[in-house]
Order: sequence, then structure tokens, then C-alpha cells
Amino acid sequence: MLKIGDYNTLKVDREKDFGFYLVDQESGEDVLLPKSLAEGMNVEVGQEREVFIYRDSKDRPIATFKKPLAKVYDVAYLKVVQQGEFGAFVDFGLDRDIFVPLKEQRFKLRTGDKYLFYIYLDKTNRLAGTTEVENYIEVADESVGFKVGDEVTAMVYSRTPSGTLNVAVDGKYKGLVLPNEYYEEIFPGAEMSLRVKRIYEDGVIGLTPRKTRLSERDELKEKIVKYMKKNGGFMEFNDKSNPEDIKATFGTSKNYFKMALGGLMKEGKLKQDSEGCRLI
Repeated sequence: MLKIGDYNTLKVDREKDFGFYLVDQESGEDVLLPKSLAEGMNVEVGQEREVFIYRDSKDRPIATFKKPLAKVYDVAYLKVVQQGEFGAFVDFGLDRDIFVPLKEQRFKLRTGDKYLFYIYLDKTNRLAGTTEVENYIEVADESVGFKVGDEVTAMVYSRTPSGTLNVAVDGKYKGLVLPNEYYEEIFPGAEMSLRVKRIYEDGVIGLTPRKTRLSERDELKEKIVKYMKKNGGFMEFNDKSNPEDIKATFGTSKNYFKMALGGLMKEGKLKQDSEGCRLI
């Protein structure tokens, strides 16, 4: 039986002017491999070849040697290229985009942005996508080898009411970022550079966008000095400032801010008073 949205190993059965017909030797089903998709591949009758099968714009099964960005039952990070009345379309690397019905969108999609999608076959045997990926993200076991301190890339696929970000490390493994670990608005679809902070008992990876304490403090010190230079060597913030104001301006907690201020004062680069801080 031909597997739509997947790789198939088929026998080249016959050649026509417009292409080759490949046949599944068990079911007897055949599929067209257009010559436009077979250029340079040295296809000959009698060969067995691996091809990807999808449905073209006329809804016909078509074989190709092109490698798509995802196949059926994959979770993939794909770009939204078009939106319509009934759903969105995402690019998966072939000339036919994958449809994401409105009912399968758990949040608002934006054209041009990328999101994690689970790829499935709908009732009409067409490839379709959903943003409901939670059940298809794996829990990393010990063989994967993540450890505390590792730097990783992860994609956000949902956000809880409390602000916890559910992410897929390498687009594949379950991870989370707690609300107290980030200080800016982050939404599903965001790709984040993170550091492994802990591995939970259930295998979920605890992550943070923060650097190590020392490197984060150094970066914050540079940010503070740059901010003050832009403002004539002064800033209205000191170690008594409102935590929310600090967070909004510098994207950090008051505790880290105070550590950075203390470092700058020890280095003799600034002094603070009741009005704020001044560069020396």
C-alpha cells in the first residue's frame, strides 16, 4: 500500500513521455514520478527507488526525490506562508503546502512566523497540521545525554496561564521554562537559546535563558553603563528602585540588578544617591 506523506521503496514499472510509473509490489498500486522531478536521478525501468509521496495541487498522489522538511507523524518547525478563511498553510519544502485547519490552531498564527506542528493525515488522506503537539514531544531518556549547564535551542509550543513556557528542545524533547526565569513577553513559536538548569524526575528538562550568574552579571553591567551613557551619564534607577521598573527597562530581576550595581561601584565606575546613579 502506498504511504502518503512518507518515504516508499517502489519498483520503476514503466516509462511515459511525461514521467515514470512506480509500483508497490505488494499492493499493485502505482504512482506517477513526473520527469520534472526525476531530472539527474538516472531512473530506469526495473529499478527499485526510494521516493516521497504526497498529493499535488490537483489532489493526485505524486512521487518525488525531493526531501521535504517533515513527513507524516513528525513534529516539525515550519513557516506559515498563507492564511485563509478556513485555516493556514505551512511550507514543508515541496510545491504543495500543508493545511492547518482553524480548529487545529490553539493560538493565533502569523504569516511569516514559524511554529511547531504535528503532521497527520486527515479523513480525506491529505497531509494536515495541528499546533497541538504536546502528546508527540518525547521525554529525553539518559541515553540522549542532556546535563546541567548544556546550552540548547528550543521552540516554545505553549504557555500556561501561570506563565510557564512548554518548549521542545531541538524540536523534539520536553522542556519547560518557569515564569521567574524570563522577563519579556514570549509566545508560542519563539525559538530560544537556553541553558539546562535541572533534569526533573520525570525526564522533563528545566531550562533558563539566563547565562551563568557571573556572565549574566557582566552582561548586565555593560547594559547599565550603555544605558547611562545614552542618558548623559545618569539613570533614575538605584538599589531602591521598583522591581517592575527594573524588569521593564533592563529585563532582569532586582536581585541581579543590585549585584551588577555593586560590581560597578566596586570598580569605581559609578556612584548612587537618592535620585539614581551617576557615572564617575
